[in-house]
Amino acid sequence: MRSDVEYSPVGPGPRDHRVYVWLRRAAVLGAHVTGLGLTVFFSVLSRPGTSLFSWHPVCMSAAYCLCLTEGVLLVSPDAPLVCFKSRTMKLLLHWFFQALVLIAGSTGLCFMVASKNVSEHPHLTSWHSVMGVATLAVNVLQALCGVGVAFSTPLRLSASLPKLKLYHATCGLVLHLLATVTVTTAMFSDWFQAIVRGPVWWLLLFLPLFPGLVVMNQITSAFLSRKRTSL
Repeated sequence: MRSDVEYSPVGPGPRDHRVYVWLRRAAVLGAHVTGLGLTVFFSVLSRPGTSLFSWHPVCMSAAYCLCLTEGVLLVSPDAPLVCFKSRTMKLLLHWFFQALVLIAGSTGLCFMVASKNVSEHPHLTSWHSVMGVATLAVNVLQALCGVGVAFSTPLRLSASLPKLKLYHATCGLVLHLLATVTVTTAMFSDWFQAIVRGPVWWLLLFLPLFPGLVVMNQITSAFLSRKRTSL
């Protein structure tokens, strides 16, 4: 029997391994398309510029449906859309998209607060708003962990670099989970249900789960397991 054949953990031979790889690439491509599609859909639905609130779905969908997803998938080895082979360029893209997440998320929060103040409505009265604040808080924590990873030597942090990377990945995993829940709870808001009803509502309810699951699988299978073994 030949000993130079690379076997896949999910199949008996190279052919099954290729199928597995292409399925992963198809899932990543689907996550790209879904994230972009949700962002465009929310942006069109909210009619930006018609009110202060109209900018909130635009900013938040751009932050947590698009940029947050792209920031992780662009460094994935299964990403079919990335033309950069350099790890440095991929990390720069990761930083760029994660910075956009914070900027767009903070801007969306400001528009929401301003809209509530103008209409004299109380804050934090729904699960969507509570989960949104929690998502932003974890987002800041995740960004701080990322800064610690990038500048661990100049900052002279006591934690080792593998541990800092583990903290950063864990915060990223929690962040994607919260972001998925927050986007899903937005479907139950009065604003959304007044516009979208019927089978389309049910389709959109489960649609955010797909990119969320792909990204969380990417973090756990390609990063967290490796970091645990290196500690």
